[in-house]
Amino acid sequence: MNNFLKTTLWASLVALTLAACGGDKPTAQADLVASQAKTVAITAIVEHPALDAARQGALDQLAKEGFKEGENLTVNFQSAQGNMATAGQIARQFTSDNPDLIYAIATPSAQAIAAATQDIPVVFSAVTDPIEARLVASLENSGNNITGASDALPYEPQIALIQELVPTVKNVGYVFSPGEVNSTVVLRTLKEKLAPLGINVIEAPAQKSSDITQAANSLVGRVDVIYTSTDNNVINAYEALYQVAKTAKIPLIAANTSTVERGAVAALGVNYTDLGKESGKIIARILKGEKPADIPVHISENLDLYVSKKHAAEQGVTLPQAVLDRAAKVVE
Repeated sequence: MNNFLKTTLWASLVALTLAACGGDKPTAQADLVASQAKTVAITAIVEHPALDAARQGALDQLAKEGFKEGENLTVNFQSAQGNMATAGQIARQFTSDNPDLIYAIATPSAQAIAAATQDIPVVFSAVTDPIEARLVASLENSGNNITGASDALPYEPQIALIQELVPTVKNVGYVFSPGEVNSTVVLRTLKEKLAPLGINVIEAPAQKSSDITQAANSLVGRVDVIYTSTDNNVINAYEALYQVAKTAKIPLIAANTSTVERGAVAALGVNYTDLGKESGKIIARILKGEKPADIPVHISENLDLYVSKKHAAEQGVTLPQAVLDRAAKVVE
């Protein structure tokens, strides 16, 4: 064999070998990325059952995706304890730490993180309206370093539940934090939805959790029912709200299922463990190389109904059999 043929044959073999290796490259790269150690910083505006479930759900899903805490995943969790100044401090600290990704739970924490970094990938969870909160420009494509999972709820089923439990309702009390975007969006929309039905919304603002009792007391004698959204300060102090409702026999109806064991008659809301798992899927995609701007915001579609026979009796409500039959969980 002459030198020209030898050279040609050798070049062909090399080309075939490279092509074969190239065919496995994406899989090999994905496996390599999954095996590399990653750091995820997690923050929540406060710790309560719903937000805790969103955090644990994400960690559980990440483990299924190959990112296991203590093995190839380092997790740094910090709660702002309901304090926006603390949320800002945590955001600045996380930005300085420069983790691979920041997981921000609830609107106030997500807003603090968004203000602190435009470079580190951010995934939010338990945010009702990410556009109104100015986290993303679009649910389909954020246009920045942020995406996540929203706990936005359709209003019609909530209103139908209120009317089913309190058929004569004319005035709905709404305890909320005026500084939380989630809550102000719900207030505005509730008024728009209830006005055509001849139902008024009576506002009871509470700047912080310690103001909940006073806000609830301001509704006594003025409302037929108290409705609470996913407001974090309100949920954090739900027992205080429950004591007022119990004494005054005003039914509490909520949009967060964790409140049923803490005083609400009924709640129709998202499953926050599932919401956390969806957030975990998004986090894993980003850790494996995708860009946040290319991942649409997830909107939860499944709602769970929780009811409490005990709290219904205390607050003067008879639970219809149809409601009991639909309930995913009945708390005795």
